[in-house]
Amino acid sequence: MKTIAVISDIHGNHLALEAVLQDIAKRDADLVVNLGDSLFGPIDPLATAKLLMGHERMIHIMGNCDALLLKAEHESLTHAFVRPLLDETMLSWIGTFRATWSYEGLMFCHGTPWLNHAYLLEKVTPDGVHYKDADRLEKELDPIPEKVVFCGHSHVFKSLHLPGGKMVVNAGSVGLPAYEDEEPYPHVMESGTPYAEYVLAHRQEAGNWVVEHVLVEYDWEQASRIALQNGREDYAFALRNGESQTLR
Repeated sequence: MKTIAVISDIHGNHLALEAVLQDIAKRDADLVVNLGDSLFGPIDPLATAKLLMGHERMIHIMGNCDALLLKAEHESLTHAFVRPLLDETMLSWIGTFRATWSYEGLMFCHGTPWLNHAYLLEKVTPDGVHYKDADRLEKELDPIPEKVVFCGHSHVFKSLHLPGGKMVVNAGSVGLPAYEDEEPYPHVMESGTPYAEYVLAHRQEAGNWVVEHVLVEYDWEQASRIALQNGREDYAFALRNGESQTLR
């Protein structure tokens, strides 16, 4: 394979996903790796599932929100919206998602290689969200033999080169550019843009991989309107602005 597209954190935003898949098709990617959290959102999880399940060359990683949908009940408002819409075929499909996947020096995970509900690049403290020190991150990833680690979960796209030669790439979010969370401390994550985000990994003749972050324009105003119609003002604001409403 010469080009691998990496998508993550669609969160039921079929409008953003459709635009991203069209962009990927134009760039002749050989494979798409979906890092997870695919349907968990108040826009159109069923249309999102149809797009993903119909794609012939896609590998799916289990996100923390994917795992939540395998539970019959959960206190989340989003779970209450999405879970009743899913049939047994869709739930069985989610159950096939992988914990991680590796290929030719590349490692793909949702959160970290060990936990899909933990941040890899970021740390959350009572004082807010901070990026981890590169030396600390390198020690954390020492057991991982792959040279490039792709992650999602935080919805914030970033590439970080570590002192020992490894690289960590957060693919950002296709369908939800900002959100707020209470664990482990109250915090927000913001990409700062309403564009749909994904990553391309290009294999060079020497065998190394070059990473390209891609931002795709789509009708985020329509996505925002649908979220608002479904009672989620928080999603609507984030989709339209790429920021969390909490701090505004």
